[in-house]
Amino acid sequence: MGMVTCSGAVRSLIGRVAMVFLALIGGPAWAKCEIKQMVELPVTISGNRAIVTASINDTEARFILDSGAFFSTIAPAAAARYGMVVRDLGTEMRMTGIGGSSRLRSAVAKRFVFAGIPLRNIEFAVGGSDFGTAGLLGQNILGIADIEYDLPHGVVRLMKTQGCGTGNLAYWAGQRPVTMLKLEPADKTEHSPTGTVRLNDVPIRAIFDSGAESSLLTRAAARRAGVVPGGQGVTEVGESTGIGQGSARTWRAQFERLDLNGEIIPRPVIDFADAPGLDVDMLIGFDFFLTHRIFVDNDVGRLWFTYEGGPLFGLHPKGAVDAKGGTLALPGAGSGDEPKDAAGYARRGAVRVAADRKDGLADLDKAIALAPDIAHYRVLRADALRALNRDAEAARDLDEAIRLAPHDGEVRLSRARLRLKDDKEAEARADLEAADADLPATADQRLLLGSLLTGAGDYPRAIVNFTRWLDSHKEDSGRVLALNGRCWARALANSGLAEAESDCAAALRRRPNDAAILDSRALLRFRLGRFAEARADYDRLLPATPDNALGFYVRGLAEQRLGDAAAAEADRKHALALSAKITTRVASLGLAPATSGAAAAAPASVR
Repeated sequence: MGMVTCSGAVRSLIGRVAMVFLALIGGPAWAKCEIKQMVELPVTISGNRAIVTASINDTEARFILDSGAFFSTIAPAAAARYGMVVRDLGTEMRMTGIGGSSRLRSAVAKRFVFAGIPLRNIEFAVGGSDFGTAGLLGQNILGIADIEYDLPHGVVRLMKTQGCGTGNLAYWAGQRPVTMLKLEPADKTEHSPTGTVRLNDVPIRAIFDSGAESSLLTRAAARRAGVVPGGQGVTEVGESTGIGQGSARTWRAQFERLDLNGEIIPRPVIDFADAPGLDVDMLIGFDFFLTHRIFVDNDVGRLWFTYEGGPLFGLHPKGAVDAKGGTLALPGAGSGDEPKDAAGYARRGAVRVAADRKDGLADLDKAIALAPDIAHYRVLRADALRALNRDAEAARDLDEAIRLAPHDGEVRLSRARLRLKDDKEAEARADLEAADADLPATADQRLLLGSLLTGAGDYPRAIVNFTRWLDSHKEDSGRVLALNGRCWARALANSGLAEAESDCAAALRRRPNDAAILDSRALLRFRLGRFAEARADYDRLLPATPDNALGFYVRGLAEQRLGDAAAAEADRKHALALSAKITTRVASLGLAPATSGAAAAAPASVR
């Protein structure tokens, strides 16, 4: 999601959590130059996100660990799910980041339990996009003391130092190379760790942002480093999204070198984007946090870190060097304390899987052997197996997870996705109906549910879920996906076509050249009998989607109705070559080829 900042003063929100939290933790007794742990937080890696668990009003709440968020934040739909009363902070209060900005409000958790410590009447910032969790854990908690991000070992620690001056705080490193980066002076309760690195020998102001799913440059910073769109080796990779409703056009390039004040990565691959909402040059994101152990000294303003191994900046950086030109030493595979329980093996396994290490599955096997009745461990292993295309084994884990947790809507969605991939439509629909019943009305997962229901052919239920999601996510970056999803479902169903046209138009205003949205509008225009417009849309989108059998077939139908028999036959043959099942698909949608003399007739309705 990238950096999240605010454009107005939030002193009324910031500080209270820190004071209450520190008072409950208590203070250690000090000797000369001591580094002491205050709190250790277990972290679970899920995809490209680090998740910590708390509770809000006695309900489990999972938060994304986001060092780039100025304050712990939840989306409006999540506040509703947790029964929190939202209050207005005034129209001038905004959250900004990738994708623009969002209105900022606040809400109170009457009971908030974090790191086992019960807190009462704790305020959260409310706004931005819903990322499928309770929200983002930001700097009002992460910045209340020093902090150690040890994601390679599945934990984060709130720390306190005294009497250490400018000494080395990477206490774990032994004789291994350590890098220190000076941070900008900042109010530690509001700002993320920010410092200057060098990219292609150009100074770059960077935030170390654990909430950014990958590292990202601004387009202006990439240009200063000599890289521009259209340049040699630069490829466009789509759109980046974050806190606002918009998206940022994004490119990928290989740079000459990145110097993190001594740790040097040759030939890093980094994305860059049009991101006017960022007030820095670069987000150093999740890939850095997953491959480094990091100590943030908030008192003095320094960042200490060691490279722990794994892919980083698009590379497996075997050629990374330290400040003296030596190859960075990596810890052995068995470094660190061995986990003591199933939860520890599960956390370490998730980290290793995310870092593309083969021993991650072995850790997950151990977690399940130690705690066979924990559904979550089965889900973690299923995700890892799916990434390896071992779908049959993943399906068995998901079957067992659902037996253990039959009302977990997210697990149902995972199994439905696998079943659709295997053409088990009836079984998938059963899972999707169960998920529909079990998910909260405002759940972010209803966006995925709508898409899967569309894939399963249940268009009315898909439209209902897209509508529920849109109604509860007014300023979310996913709105364009939901609008397009609802347009597509209505076009497939040949129902509510006027509303579908409005949805597609709204989606295209945000992404005017998006092939998926053009595909939806093309089918919609065909349904409306506007064959020339449908053909024009297909002409725009099909070069970007060469495997789109339905698109080629329907363009052929449009060409047939426009009297271009040769083009129609060529598209029909091409569609059949792409998919032997395309005629069955077309017939199921009521899109039978026109008969002689029917050039002006509208297509048949779905029965």
